[in-house]
Amino acid sequence: MFNIIARKTLLDYCKAYPKASNMLMGWYHELLKQDFENFQQLKKVYGNASLVGDDRVVFNIGGNKFRLVVRIVFEYKVIQIKWFGTHEEYNIIDVTNIKFLKP
Repeated sequence: MFNIIARKTLLDYCKAYPKASNMLMGWYHELLKQDFENFQQLKKVYGNASLVGDDRVVFNIGGNKFRLVVRIVFEYKVIQIKWFGTHEEYNIIDVTNIKFLKP
């Protein structure tokens, strides 16, 4: 099972993006139960996930209306939330270098 760092960050994003709140928390609870050993295993379950470098994975949330950028270290079962926003906001960031941003 994965440890997701940090739940408070996710809750802050839920407040900042109330339309995505249920979908974001659904993602959180689903990933807590998973035990993937590598990206290929994750991709089989989350076909819309994209590996973008530096162990970063992008998830489409809400039918691609929102994007969630995380860093996953499969060896240690850790997921670090890096960024969340709308698809439009995602298009203007550098996903491979974005630092953690508070909502």
